[in-house]
Amino acid sequence: MNNFSSGTQATVLVLFAALVTVTLLMCVMAGPDRDDLTDFYTGYRSLTPFKNGLAIAGDYISAATVLSTTGIIALAGYDGYVLAVSTALSLVLLMFLAAEPLRNTGSFTMGDVLARNMPGRAVRIAASVVTLAATLPFLVVQLSGAGSLLTFILDIPHGVGARTACIVMVGSLMILYAALGGMRGTALIQMIKIVILLGTSCVVAALVLNRFDWSPGALLRAAQHGSGAGPAFLEQGLQLGTSAGDRLDFAGLQLTIILGVACLPHITMRLYSAQDVPAVRRSMSWAVGTVTTFCLLVIVMGTGAAALVGSQNIIAADPQGRTSVLMLPQALGGGPDSAGTAVLYSAVAGMVFITLLSSVAGMTLAAASSLAHDLFAHAARRGQAEPRTEMTVAVWTSVAVGTVAIALATLVQNWDVGVLTTAAICIGASAVAPALTYSLFWRGFTRTGLLATLYGGTACALVLMVFSEAVSGTPSAVFPNADFHWFPMQSTGLVSIPFGYLAGWLGSRLDHRLRAADSRESRQSYEENEARLLAAAE
Repeated sequence: MNNFSSGTQATVLVLFAALVTVTLLMCVMAGPDRDDLTDFYTGYRSLTPFKNGLAIAGDYISAATVLSTTGIIALAGYDGYVLAVSTALSLVLLMFLAAEPLRNTGSFTMGDVLARNMPGRAVRIAASVVTLAATLPFLVVQLSGAGSLLTFILDIPHGVGARTACIVMVGSLMILYAALGGMRGTALIQMIKIVILLGTSCVVAALVLNRFDWSPGALLRAAQHGSGAGPAFLEQGLQLGTSAGDRLDFAGLQLTIILGVACLPHITMRLYSAQDVPAVRRSMSWAVGTVTTFCLLVIVMGTGAAALVGSQNIIAADPQGRTSVLMLPQALGGGPDSAGTAVLYSAVAGMVFITLLSSVAGMTLAAASSLAHDLFAHAARRGQAEPRTEMTVAVWTSVAVGTVAIALATLVQNWDVGVLTTAAICIGASAVAPALTYSLFWRGFTRTGLLATLYGGTACALVLMVFSEAVSGTPSAVFPNADFHWFPMQSTGLVSIPFGYLAGWLGSRLDHRLRAADSRESRQSYEENEARLLAAAE
């Protein structure tokens, strides 16, 4: 429970209602025609590079980035700083290595990229399965967190019924945004989110620095004291430990984030909506600049939370520190009943609310698009589905994906489901990243290698995660009273990423030996598309 007055809570409710009304209205106005697939999947590629860059940044910055990263910085210091930097580096890597080839080869979904050189039902099915495996855990985490966060923001008793109602509300809005707005509607929501997010974060970060006379050194010293960790706050180890194995686990987590976050399907989906290659370059420049700026602001806000709120108060409100950014306004505004605190808290609450809504809407659209386009239109109908039929399937698939995510989030709302975020990123790094890398840059990659990468990388990441320390065997695990772990790490990247790349290489080499004719055909297909893929040549 928070300590804000009823007037502040009323202001927050009015702001939430205004945000929902404006965003729903924009979705309806920007929604696609019922039989226009290009409009639904890409918004006619009508966004300018600046607007598309903001939309990419909006999809990239999830509620986990805003809340969890800030909390980790407030509680673990240096480990959180590295996490924020790794988050920005992932998008930089996508910008320089894969953004242009993805724009050149993709039409609507990741399945279009993978099936360009290796068409077939098996490829489309695998792409759809992996897309769902990477997006559904994220959806469950965001919705489950929405229940706890909204009850905290609105000062509602933290019971199961109240949290379930919040989950259903956010999930229902998520379904409406994805089904009614399509690519262009959700892009507009992402742009609104980024403007609110950057504006509010700049104000909060400026107030934090002003409290310490704009001295980073004074802020860090206060954070060391407030965290209770002293000098260890600026050293690696507070999050995962300081042993050799813990340091290796920490390195693996950062590698997984750098390779996996930007490769998630709801991020790469935005690249297909760029007008052309120069547009995708400028879009990515805007996106990288926006995300980097926000990550710097997150570092300031997280450090400020440690300094001004203190780790004891943060942990008392939420052991993972996800409410730390919501506790800053009272420390900065002059008390729970002051006008400054009311205004600042309302702004931060609105920022969190619009971040939750927009994040889940983009993920729902990505999952629904893959199921409708890859699984239904190409795998089931072999590319013969009518546009109106595919559009109808896409809309109802959005409803189905959203409903499943709401049901799962309701069931696991009492669990610490943060491990699902790690699992989704591990799938991105272990299956999606190797598949895209090989498909875009290796002419010897074959269908067998692709399927081995997608299924093998995903299975390896999931199996290792289930039997890792993050799920059982430690006090901070999902099941702290059980112990069935045999994988001694919190993330799977150090093993599952090499496994995904190795599976693709071995599958392709085996394919070359067993089916030399098909392998030559795959190589010839790659060579025919190579100029267009790498240089957008006609």
